[in-house]
Amino acid sequence: MKILVIGATGGIGHRLLPLLVENGHSVVGLHRKAEQAAAITAAGATPVSGDIMEMDEDDFVRVAEGCDAIVFSAGAAGSGLDRTTTIDGDAPIKLVAAARRLGISRFYLVSAFPEAGRSRERNDRFEHYMREKKRADVAVASSDLDWVILRPGTLVHEDGDGRVSLGPAVAYGNVARGNVARVLASLIEHPDIRRAFLELTDGDTAVNTAVASLKRR
Repeated sequence: MKILVIGATGGIGHRLLPLLVENGHSVVGLHRKAEQAAAITAAGATPVSGDIMEMDEDDFVRVAEGCDAIVFSAGAAGSGLDRTTTIDGDAPIKLVAAARRLGISRFYLVSAFPEAGRSRERNDRFEHYMREKKRADVAVASSDLDWVILRPGTLVHEDGDGRVSLGPAVAYGNVARGNVARVLASLIEHPDIRRAFLELTDGDTAVNTAVASLKRR
């Protein structure tokens, strides 16, 4: 299967690329800076250039052409309100339209845990981020694609130990970016898991066991 990863150079995406390649997939990774292409190539994927801040629907059609699935793991990472609107909100919506034009049915969106930041002092920038994540969730979930919306808890930089808590509703907590990548890679191997909201934190269950258990529910 040929898979497009948006956010291929990020904390989740750069960990996901080699996992997908190891599973036998052909992978395309979007990058903004020319110097990022080498790392994507080194992971066994094919780099394709594009700046999410500048891309329209036609641009996403260009980079996704020939693909069978799309993974969106990009994020503005607190770099400004305009960037949050464009990257976290607008871009997934444009990608849904591009996928429909190309006949791509499988779409995996990394979103945000609903309880994220609720114990902290209110921050307008973070509230905007959460609104944009929800706007993207609504657009993806109301589409006719075979989507999975993955809502990780607070992301931490570690690779993780491959043990998670995963399901439609789990207790809020942290999750290693490496574990998010592992769960995405495993979900892609189970196309019958679709049109599902899934929450994810670090936990006690091996990733493949956690994903397989979803099929029994």
